[in-house]
This record gives sequence, structure tokens and C-alpha cells, in this order.
Amino acid sequence: MNLTIWENSSKVLAVGILGIMAGFFWTYSVNVNLAMLQVDGATYAKLQSLFNQNVRHAMFFIFFFGGGIATVAALAVNYQHWKTLSFGLLTLAALTYIGGIIVFTHEVNLPLNYYTESWNPAALPSDWEQVRAQWNSANMLRVVSSGVAFVLGLLSLVVRR
Repeated sequence: MNLTIWENSSKVLAVGILGIMAGFFWTYSVNVNLAMLQVDGATYAKLQSLFNQNVRHAMFFIFFFGGGIATVAALAVNYQHWKTLSFGLLTLAALTYIGGIIVFTHEVNLPLNYYTESWNPAALPSDWEQVRAQWNSANMLRVVSSGVAFVLGLLSLVVRR
């Protein structure tokens, strides 16, 4: 298969972004979430709110949405190879990332974030521990989704060789 520099570069960029986001979600779940299980409710409420507020910056949004945008762009650049296994794997990576990260975050994690940000640390709601567990479980699903998307992306690079 004779691929142009644009075809190759677009796929490598997409897979690189998928890898960065998989690392972000994995690191958060196996480090931050585990540490947050060891703090009292008031501390959890303050820190979780701070994490939610401080992740809202341009660089995070570029990578968060870039995982979907870059994979779709790579598919567009490589459209003439749509019958190849490599294209199919990258398509699955894009669908996994968009559905399992972007849509899932919008539908599950963001509502939980908004709820925890509304908490008064001095007077926590009775369900705060259940909400923490639900958020941690939801984030672990993002770890799996981003990891699967990254592996599919890597495989798309490997099989084209």
C-alpha cells in the first residue's frame, strides 16, 4: 500500500492523541481516584470541585475533543482505503472514542460533576459516597473506552504495514 505523507501523518496524529487521552484517564483513575477514596467528605467535595474547574482549559479541550476530531479527519484523509482492515480498525477507534468518551462524558460524568460542584462541603448530601462511587465507576469506563480506542488505533497502524 503506497500511502502519502498526509495519510500516514493523519493516522499517527490521531493515534497519538488517543494515547494521550488513554494515559490521562488511566492516570486519573489509578492515582487521583484512589487517593480521593482516602479523604473525608468535605475534603472530597472541595478537591473534586477544584479538579472539575481546573480541567476546563484550552489544552484539555484540544486533546479531549481532538481524539474524536483527529480520528475522523484521518478517516477522511484515508477514505480511498475504506476497504482495508486498517481503515476499519481506525473507524472502530473513532466510534469507541466518540461514544465512550465524548458522548459518555456529556451524558454521565458532566452531570455528576455539576452535582458535586453544587455541594456545600460543610453540609454534604446523604448520597455523597454513592455519587463518588458512581463517578469513579464512570471514569473507569472511560479508561476502558480510551484504552480500547488507543489499541485499535495502534493496530490500524500496525496492520497497514
